[in-house]
Amino acid sequence: MSDPETIRIYDARAEDYARTLGSDAPDATLRRFIEALPEAGRVLDLGCGPGRSAHFMAEAGLVVDAWDASAKMVEMAASDRRVTARQAAFDDLDAETIYDGIWANFSLLHAPRDAMPRHLQAIATALKPGGLFHVAVKEGTGEARDKLGRKYSYYTEAALSALLREAGLAPGAFRSGEEKGLDGMMARWISVTAIA
Repeated sequence: MSDPETIRIYDARAEDYARTLGSDAPDATLRRFIEALPEAGRVLDLGCGPGRSAHFMAEAGLVVDAWDASAKMVEMAASDRRVTARQAAFDDLDAETIYDGIWANFSLLHAPRDAMPRHLQAIATALKPGGLFHVAVKEGTGEARDKLGRKYSYYTEAALSALLREAGLAPGAFRSGEEKGLDGMMARWISVTAIA
C-alpha cells in the first residue's frame, strides 16, 4: 500500500478495524491455509492489519512475519510476541524462496492496479516451490475510494486469475461472498489460494 490517505485512515481507525474482525478462531479459509503448510513453516502476513491472522498462524506453530504500512496496525500485530511485525510496504518485498506461505487477505486491494503485476511477481519470487499464496480482494472493475477515503482496486475472477498465472502462480478454486466493511457498506469479495 502506498496511498498516504489510506494509510492515514488505517492509523486513525485501527481499533475500529480490529473490532470488525473480532473472532477468537480462524475462519475456514485461514484454517485450510494453515493446515496445508509444513509444520513450523515460515509465512508472511502481507498487509497484516491488527495481526488477527498472524496470531492464529503463530498459535498453530508457524514462524510468522507480519507487515503493514500502517504504524498503528503494526503496533497491534506486535502485541503477540510470537509474531515478527514490521512497518513495510508491498514494494519492500524482495525475498527469494524463503516463505512456505504468503497471506494477503484484503490488503493488496489497496495497491494501484498497475502495480499488481510486480507485487505478484515479488510474491512468487519470495515463495518456495510449492508455496501457497492466499489473496482476497473486493469484486468489480476499476479503482475508487470508499466513503472513508480508502483507495481500492477491484478485480473479477478472470482478471485476478490472469494476473496470478502471469506471475507464475497456479490459482485454485475461488471463493466469494459479501460482507460489511469498516465503511459500513456491504461489498462483494473474491478470494483464492494459488500455488507457486
